[in-house]
Amino acid sequence: MAGRNGRTVRDLRRANRTAVLQRLYFDGPLSRFELGPATGLSSGSVSNVVADLVADGLVEEAGSVDSDGGRPRTLLRVAPHSGHMIGVDVGETRVRVELFDLTLTELARAERPLEQQGYDVEVIVGHIRDGIAEVLATEGASPELLLGVGVGVPGIVEHTADRGAVVHGQTIGWDAVPLEELLRSGSQLPDSVRYFIDNGAKTLGQAEMWFGAGRGADNAVVVLFGSGVGACLVSAEVEHGRAVEWGHLTVRVRGRRCRCGALGCLEAYAGAESLLARWREEGGRPAEGTDEETALTAMLAAAYPPEGTEPDPVALAVLEETAEYLGAGLSDLINLFQPERILIGGWAGLQLGARFLPAVRRYATTYALRHPAEQVTIDLGRLGPDAVTVGAAILPLADFFSRGGRRAEPVSEHRLPAWRTALEERTPR
Repeated sequence: MAGRNGRTVRDLRRANRTAVLQRLYFDGPLSRFELGPATGLSSGSVSNVVADLVADGLVEEAGSVDSDGGRPRTLLRVAPHSGHMIGVDVGETRVRVELFDLTLTELARAERPLEQQGYDVEVIVGHIRDGIAEVLATEGASPELLLGVGVGVPGIVEHTADRGAVVHGQTIGWDAVPLEELLRSGSQLPDSVRYFIDNGAKTLGQAEMWFGAGRGADNAVVVLFGSGVGACLVSAEVEHGRAVEWGHLTVRVRGRRCRCGALGCLEAYAGAESLLARWREEGGRPAEGTDEETALTAMLAAAYPPEGTEPDPVALAVLEETAEYLGAGLSDLINLFQPERILIGGWAGLQLGARFLPAVRRYATTYALRHPAEQVTIDLGRLGPDAVTVGAAILPLADFFSRGGRRAEPVSEHRLPAWRTALEERTPR
């Protein structure tokens, strides 16, 4: 029956399973004795939930540890091979697809470069489909074990009832692209496998908050600095993060034209694409035909050459100007959201790295209000170039945990009557 707060027996059982799974996932291996205080559950509830999870193959024994004056306690952990997730990063230079086990250990990966085709929708969809097939075949993994496919994309993602995830990517020429619908069309995956599609900055934020430099923070902003720039806000009110189109904040009235079409956006000054364009305009000469990552490497080598070689003053000046614009953009995030931490990730942010960070910090604190600027730390993310892919894989994992480690049931067109559904929810199992 339902309690006073409207929660059913099934709701309570699901919440208990979620609590045990999450504690084992983040803090395990743990004994049954340790799980009690860690989850707030009674010893009887812990025993019942653990027995249930072991029977489902989600939890397994992981050795034992001596106890004070008693017999050794058995340690428990999440069973790594009880489920798989796929993470996809639709990046600026490539589509990366990775297969993970339940503990987010990478099992296989596939990459498809984006060359002259750019962000052609059919090409991207084909790369994702082919990448999924490749990683499953490489590992010999069963599609039935997939908890879902997470996809990080540029732009605003709208979740609709009839078409699934629809992507509005103005900077890449995507106007209401029904990406989920396109991926499902012709997919070799079972219909029960769900797609979780979201903004790449949000998936980066998800990864850094779960496993990286954001862990333990209640309020953080994670910045994705690649060809363009974006950000994800995580707070107590927005637990799983919210992508914000920070790169399209106006920083200069009637300024440079951004790739979104507007004038004076932060991205027109702080993204790698604009940084390299400004270097070329001032006489910089990256090798012809190279991709952005290679060109940025050449620019950094010109600005910071080996000892005894004169640096390129133009490259240095453009990098310094970019640091000021990026710092000013971060000051807006500081003033608006007053985060504990700001973390900078993305391939360009990681390439610029420690050399760039002191100047960015200096400008951010100069432009921000004094009190919130004194409370925030600004650092690089810790998860490297795979963070977006890891974060994308976390999306189906988080959903799996929220359902107590039970797989989503396929939606049936023949729904049970309301009275039957209510009875099912109230029946202990």
